[in-house]
Amino acid sequence: MDLHEQRENEDMDLKRYEKLFKKTPLAPMSIQSFPAKNFSDKHNPAIKFAHGTTTLAFRFQGGIIVCVDSRASMGSYIASQTVKKVIEINPHLLGTMAGGAADCQFWERYLGMQCRLHELRNGERISVGAAAQILANTVSNYRGRGLSMGTMIAGWDKTLGPSLYYVDNDGIHLSGKMFCVGSGGTFAYGILDGGWSWDMSVEDARKLGQKAIMHATHRDAYSGGNINLYHIKEDGWEFVERIDCHKMHQRNKLPRTYPVETSI
Repeated sequence: MDLHEQRENEDMDLKRYEKLFKKTPLAPMSIQSFPAKNFSDKHNPAIKFAHGTTTLAFRFQGGIIVCVDSRASMGSYIASQTVKKVIEINPHLLGTMAGGAADCQFWERYLGMQCRLHELRNGERISVGAAAQILANTVSNYRGRGLSMGTMIAGWDKTLGPSLYYVDNDGIHLSGKMFCVGSGGTFAYGILDGGWSWDMSVEDARKLGQKAIMHATHRDAYSGGNINLYHIKEDGWEFVERIDCHKMHQRNKLPRTYPVETSI
């Protein structure tokens, strides 16, 4: 093969390669790219899958208590009893999960990336309010597109101290001293409203958080599993304890709603 034929073969190979791996330009993203029909049941668009959980967080003079259950359910089906519903965004920020597990995990881990980028660009860690606002702005872009999220962002600010925010899939962004999210939230609110005070001790605050989740898991069929307790302080968050909710039911002698013995 002479030099001319060799160059012709190389040109043919190059054209074949370019044709095979030709990159087509991506169409610009718009609201039309996410039609609503793709985010509902094809046979019955009115179907809305029921979610169940109980998560809570509250501020007090010693920081923030975050307490959650660990049951994953879809309607009456219990998928898991050991789900980790507190997402550790960074050493000073925690997020909770309620709604769709995949949505909460993905977007809160995305938030962790944004918080780290802010720290690298500015030389200081992001404030809790700014982190919550980033998450709210992000999910509001997908409003009405099937996201299911009811999350709390908690942490310690240098200037504001313990800070707590609620963010959901509609982009709602609220600051408060106490939030309970999930199907068992009303039961937990009842306990917190009767026992919370700003000046309570750390030990009393931890017991109050566990007590609220305990009563929620006792009365709400879609909450259960373990009770996971976190405490956020000025130097960061601390995982305190994991305890089986049924052991707490027995320890506190809550009324049983199922027979002690069954016979065939």
